[in-house]
Amino acid sequence: MKKFTFSFLFILSLTWASVSFAQTRYLDPVFTGIDTTNNVTYGVNFSVMLNDTLPIPTGMTIPVGVDSATSQPIYFTMPALEFDVFEPAGDTVSERPLIIYLHTGTFAPIIRNGNPTGSRTFDIATQVFCQEYAARGYVVANTDYRLGWNPALPTEAERGASLMRAAYRGIQDVKAAIRYFRMDYENGNTFGIDTSRIIICGQGTGGWIATCLNSVDKLSELQLPKFLDPITAYPLIDTSIYGDWDGFGGNPQLNMENHKGYSSEHDMILNMGGAIGDISWLEAGDKPIVAVHGNLDAIARFTTGDLSVQGINIVSDISGSHDVVKKANMLGNNSAIPLMFDPYTVAANQASVNLIGTPDFSGVNITEAVPNLFPFNTGNPGEGAPWDYWDSSTVVLIAQAQGLPASVGTDAHLNGLTTNPDMSIAKCIAYIDSTLNFFCPRIVNTLMLPGNSVGINEKDVNFSIYPNPTSDFVSFNSNSNINELIIYDNNGKLINKYFPNQFTYTIDVRELTSGIYHVEIKTPNNTKIEKFVKN
Repeated sequence: MKKFTFSFLFILSLTWASVSFAQTRYLDPVFTGIDTTNNVTYGVNFSVMLNDTLPIPTGMTIPVGVDSATSQPIYFTMPALEFDVFEPAGDTVSERPLIIYLHTGTFAPIIRNGNPTGSRTFDIATQVFCQEYAARGYVVANTDYRLGWNPALPTEAERGASLMRAAYRGIQDVKAAIRYFRMDYENGNTFGIDTSRIIICGQGTGGWIATCLNSVDKLSELQLPKFLDPITAYPLIDTSIYGDWDGFGGNPQLNMENHKGYSSEHDMILNMGGAIGDISWLEAGDKPIVAVHGNLDAIARFTTGDLSVQGINIVSDISGSHDVVKKANMLGNNSAIPLMFDPYTVAANQASVNLIGTPDFSGVNITEAVPNLFPFNTGNPGEGAPWDYWDSSTVVLIAQAQGLPASVGTDAHLNGLTTNPDMSIAKCIAYIDSTLNFFCPRIVNTLMLPGNSVGINEKDVNFSIYPNPTSDFVSFNSNSNINELIIYDNNGKLINKYFPNQFTYTIDVRELTSGIYHVEIKTPNNTKIEKFVKN
């Protein structure tokens, strides 16, 4: 059912949004009303939310006990795989970029996860983000995914496997949602999307799914030593049982195939405080990824560290946004993103520079600034989601609606305050505003949408070379398209020529001898000589 919404939160978010006199679609909130279509079922699959050994299809209602007072059976309905669609009201464009938005929640229901957030419906930040993207002209699918994992298993390998299976099910679900939209596109395109521009935006736990979805595409990646049974050395994520990363195959009593025959491909990742199970998963050719992340995040570590929940180590050596985006830049995966000089990019760069020499929550020292990453340094130890806001009385009501004592809701509220002690609506909107204004220009430039010169001054072409000095790879970044790179040694001898036709280009210099090299960088409007040092 479609309905028109113009909510208080949307009005509030516009109040805090940056003033823009030259409103540009996909960058600025050019629409004042949002149409929503709620509770669209996009697939069915087996969930383990009730019990690891009792998989039940999503959407199914089953008896789970007997009421002692009435002797009547107690029923439970496994949450369906659904999304809510947000569209700009009155839009005349027939095909718009699609953002599949994934909420947070630690793969457990809100409140029962010990937190005041974790719901596509009740999380205020999630609702505002979806409305704000739709106000900019995007179609947004606020998407649920399967929940359920066991952090109390006896060994780290088992706990890690349980968490990774939850993330794996999330990957399968999101790819099923992508295929649903492609299937719908061929059958009338109900939501007016452009299937060549599909963006996955993950918030918190959703960021884990988004980042892993971008990289897991090989059996060997699921068979790293830390994902093997410590006794049998057998893979703890077995595709013959659980299906592959697209959601195909496996035991039909544990995995259902959804919308087979349609592509699962996406085009870009927006990561808000997520992490990757292992940095080796990230390879050249993966889709562009940009991120915002708290440098003191206690769960998804900013650099690389161990994941622990309530003091229990779950999995070792997970990598957060700093290391993920750094590697994506180095591999050339972000080459479509130009060097920009808009205020939010300048602020992000300065925030990165300010962190050099400081430790993240894992105690790892931050040694460099990373383009395409906005570190959110609130100063609050453990904080990973400064955009979050919740109302304590509403949290109590949600707990009671789940049949829990009011005190459980109060405990969830207080737990949220341990890492976000200065939580407020003003703080929430400020970080949402920074995130939107950092992400949207990168979406526009990466996907070549109208306004893709944002933050770029063609009359004043700028270049950067990083890392410099280097021992293995060096990237050349310009705020204008790089047509040609010519490398010379310090004696003027020609070493190589490249024709990138990209804003960023990375070359392998491991075969070069140590010394100083000069590079002639040619763009449509400028030519400049820079140098780099090979260690």
